[in-house]
Amino acid sequence: MTETVLITETVLITGAGIGIGRASAKAFAAAGYHVVVTDVLDAEGASCVAEIKAAGGSAEYHRLDVRSTEAADALVAKIEAERGAIDVIVANAGIAHKVPLPALTDEKWDHTFDIDLKGIFRVIRPALAGMKARKKGAVVALSSIMGVAYGWDEHVHYSAAKAGVVGLVRGLAVELARDGIRVNGIAPGYIRTAQLLSKENSLGPEGAEKAGEFIPMGRIGEPEEIADVALFLASNAARYMTGQVVVVDGGLLVGRY
Repeated sequence: MTETVLITETVLITGAGIGIGRASAKAFAAAGYHVVVTDVLDAEGASCVAEIKAAGGSAEYHRLDVRSTEAADALVAKIEAERGAIDVIVANAGIAHKVPLPALTDEKWDHTFDIDLKGIFRVIRPALAGMKARKKGAVVALSSIMGVAYGWDEHVHYSAAKAGVVGLVRGLAVELARDGIRVNGIAPGYIRTAQLLSKENSLGPEGAEKAGEFIPMGRIGEPEEIADVALFLASNAARYMTGQVVVVDGGLLVGRY
């Protein structure tokens, strides 16, 4: 049995086919948002929408490669024309490829920055005019503990891009505050996603479970625990918060000596 929810606002989420993005899409839908699910993973994006609709929510899927300015501009224009507004953006799309320094070419560096940093700005920029006109909007951008506190060997391009997200959040927050637009970020710790569980590019399943041994809360996090923070930051409960990057890591940063 599904429960019908009252649709009041529209959220656009990038990288919403899997992991944190998918959990965020489901959380926002359950809270009454119409969710614009975007990804380059078509099957995963479509199944996310199907799950939301089966639960009584409202959602649609659009393929979006955040490396394309033209695609981002066109999608935002389409959603605004059809829905009247984009109220919230959750800029989640990202990659993390393990590359030792000797193999870190300009192309590999630029590829990560094009998605993890520039891709965030590409999606936010075309939505700002509408948000400014309404004097209302919220943006949540995904950084990482590897961008705010830790370095990550063989991932220097990823750490640098995620550190850039912190600067982007702060700069946009100051510039847009008088327009009624709030911009905040989240820096997740070790979260059970396909990225973390990749042995090729991250800890792998065994390494992920071992990480729980030195996290004060005794475990790695779940995507839903990041999604809940994204929903809070977008909500009226966070109405006096802007320019903040919230660390969600089970106490890792304060508890590992």
